Amino acid sequence: MSMPLLVVRHAHAGRRSAYRGDDRTRPLSPRGVVRAGELVPLLSEYRPQRILSSPFVRCCATVQPLAEALGLAVESVDELAEGHGADAVRLLATMAGESAVLCTHGDVATAMLEVLVPDPLDPQRRSFRLQKGEVWVVQSNGSRPAIVQHLRRLTSPGQGPAEGA
Repeated sequence: MSMPLLVVRHAHAGRRSAYRGDDRTRPLSPRGVVRAGELVPLLSEYRPQRILSSPFVRCCATVQPLAEALGLAVESVDELAEGHGADAVRLLATMAGESAVLCTHGDVATAMLEVLVPDPLDPQRRSFRLQKGEVWVVQSNGSRPAIVQHLRRLTSPGQGPAEGA
C-alpha cells in the first residue's frame, strides 16, 4: 500500500477584496487559525514525512502548526502557488508513493481535481471540490493517483470531521 499524499486547501483567510496589501501576505482569519489547529490531529495520524506549501502566507500558516507538532519544516514551493495548476499536477505525479502534505489554493485544487477525477460527468467531481481547510487523501491506485477520502470541515463543536470517499 502506497503512502498517501494529503492535499490541503488553505484555511479561511478573510475576503481578498477586504485585504489591503499584497495578497500573497494575507494572513489566516481567526477562524482559519482555529482550523489550522484542528488539522494537526487529523493529519498527524497519516505520519507525513514532508510538508510542502504554496509560498503564500495563508497556506504556510495553515500547515505550520502541523509542521511544529511533527518536527518538520514547511517547504515553500512555487508549484503550489495560485495560478500554477499545471505545475501542481506535475508535482502530484512526481510525489506519488511519498507521504506528504501539499497545501495549496482553490484554483490549483480544481486543476488537480480535473486529473484525479478525469470524467467531467462523474458526480464525484462536484462532491470532491475542496472548501477552505479541507483535505483530500490521495493514493496511487494502480496507474494513477485517486482521491480515496475527503476530510471535510468539522460540522459543529465537539463533533468529529465528516469524512467521505
